[in-house]
Amino acid sequence: MYLNKALIIGNLTRDPEMKALPSGMQVCSFSVATNRVWKDKNGAKQESSDFHNIVVFGRQAETAGQYLKKGQSVLIEGRIQTRSWDDKDGQKKYRTEIIADRVQFGPKAGGFTGGGSSSAGASSGGASASSAGQAPQNDAPPMDSIQYPEEQINPDDIPF
Repeated sequence: MYLNKALIIGNLTRDPEMKALPSGMQVCSFSVATNRVWKDKNGAKQESSDFHNIVVFGRQAETAGQYLKKGQSVLIEGRIQTRSWDDKDGQKKYRTEIIADRVQFGPKAGGFTGGGSSSAGASSGGASASSAGQAPQNDAPPMDSIQYPEEQINPDDIPF
């Protein structure tokens, strides 16, 4: 059995680029940066960044192209694919990409948007109601809150 699965959580390094195939299917491509932090042998903090090329097809491509912006957090689930071509000088070029099966939007820079879902009215194209001196309008139903128990937990009661 074989498995080709990629799961990436990171931030967009550029705005998505939309194209269409000759068949009319939409294609969206963008890049996502991920980083990792660790301590070396001497205990010094080290940091490394990786950049991943993402390609999305179909309806998800249209949605990603419409709502994703540079700097936004995103979760990508898909498969890794390397394609090759000859450039104009005859040299072989390679590009490794993640072909996304699933794109999940993260919270926007202005705050949490309620589970990553976006609506057309949520775009920040102009002045918001709160910046115009009006009270902000929230047409969304109130979110359920988590009810935590009132009792205090004694650490000695934990069996492990």
